[in-house]
Amino acid sequence: MNTEIHPHVKPRTPQKPAPEEFKDLGFGTRLAAQDARLLNRDGSFNVERRGLPPLFALNIYQELIKQTWPRFILTVLCFYVAVNMLFSLLYMAIGVRHLAGLDTSSVSNRFWDAFFFSAQTLTTVGYGRISPVGFITSMTAAFESLAGLMGFALATGLLYARFSRPQARMLFSKNALISPYRGGTALMFRVANGRRNEMIETEIQVALSLPAPDGKRRFYDLPLERRSINFFPLSWTVVHPIDAESPLYGMGAEHFKDAGEIFIQMKSFDDVFSQTLYIRSSYRFEDIVYGASFTFIFGRNERGATTIDLHRLDEHEPAELPLLDPAETRPEAREPA
Repeated sequence: MNTEIHPHVKPRTPQKPAPEEFKDLGFGTRLAAQDARLLNRDGSFNVERRGLPPLFALNIYQELIKQTWPRFILTVLCFYVAVNMLFSLLYMAIGVRHLAGLDTSSVSNRFWDAFFFSAQTLTTVGYGRISPVGFITSMTAAFESLAGLMGFALATGLLYARFSRPQARMLFSKNALISPYRGGTALMFRVANGRRNEMIETEIQVALSLPAPDGKRRFYDLPLERRSINFFPLSWTVVHPIDAESPLYGMGAEHFKDAGEIFIQMKSFDDVFSQTLYIRSSYRFEDIVYGASFTFIFGRNERGATTIDLHRLDEHEPAELPLLDPAETRPEAREPA
């Protein structure tokens, strides 16, 4: 076969898709509510899964690991009280005469003595004032002791898993800003490490979601001034320059009231746990302040070390932006087909 190209015919270069456009980020291009938030500020997805059997998606271990500490402690306390209530009612049903040393002067005294006997048996403390009498009561107490040993073993494992689980605490500025940048403008937001551990080899990806006139959503990769840093002891101001190739190019203040959303994914190595952590967050267009700059939050202490005031991470001040050329304002034709 002759593969020679005629000298007067220019070879056709394959047309590549625009590098700034994502086909999909996993959310799909068609949504029932185009103005709905897709990713919450805490990194959780704003999605509710329906149509599953009630217990199909339930993972008790996972739920107990993911719970906040106050909720976890409350769950353990509720379980502890519920188990003791159950066994105290069993002892009452068997008969208080089978618990030697029980105060039988009133119903409430009998119940609470049975309850605290259950707590002593569950924890294998056994003070000795009350003791089981008869085969059924003794078997019930023995079974409760076994349940207590297994239950506290599980609780100990959960505590260890929660303490040993690496968790990042990245602080994102409350608002993203459209700020002056090298004679033009840029989208900026600040992020800092909220823990005392050290994060290294930190990388970040930023994407944009915009509704299109055809009812679909378009996803774009936002090129950044810097996508990675080796060390992360201070704050990091993430900058997306808004040039002619940016999907934000030509947008004025009125455009940042639309249903756009900025997605953020960070990856960083925790040198304490020696694990790579992933952090997610997002900004809605309503969270973007047009025409502002972040304030300076660094200082120096008496020992000469650099200080950073994380209480001021969100602080910004008005800034004058270059005027938009009317010919460069974002027309509807800029929306991709």
